[in-house]
Amino acid sequence: MDWMASAMRAAQAQLETATHNLANVTSDGFRRVRSSLTLTRQGLVAHEAPDAAQGGIRETRRALDLALLGPGSFRVGGSLTRDGHFMRDRDGYLADQQGRRVQGRAGPIRLSADAVVGSDGTIRDAGRVVGELPLPAGTTVRSGALESSSVDAISETLAILTSQRAFETAQKTFGAIDQARDKAVNDVARLK
Repeated sequence: MDWMASAMRAAQAQLETATHNLANVTSDGFRRVRSSLTLTRQGLVAHEAPDAAQGGIRETRRALDLALLGPGSFRVGGSLTRDGHFMRDRDGYLADQQGRRVQGRAGPIRLSADAVVGSDGTIRDAGRVVGELPLPAGTTVRSGALESSSVDAISETLAILTSQRAFETAQKTFGAIDQARDKAVNDVARLK
């Protein structure tokens, strides 16, 4: 029964991962989360790991829309994101749609409307470097574009159906084991 309970928990975890992925199919910069199962002595255990697959790049022609090609993220406020839909806030800082400021190597990046972001993450304003995005080796920036989600809606829908089916199978098996135990207990009591 413990194994069937672990199979139900693992199927539930995989279902939650797939639904989270599917909910973010249109979220710019979202990277799919992979779910895998490991068989242990206690039963099945689900694990999550980010998928490193690059999302598609779509042109926006907005100078402050930035797409990352390769690993890495933008530091925005206190968090990391690959959603590069940025604008200038009212104080002239590069910010996301929630107003959180993009962090460069030397803190928040202040720029004019004419600033240009280079492929190496260097931000120039009137020929002068005003900031630099901290990027890992092998990462470039594409200005005027956004990275789409790396989620494939059809694959995630199939993962949802598979997880639901696995949960139902484990649930039915759990019920059958419980009925067999109940019958065995009642039959032993009747024999006495």
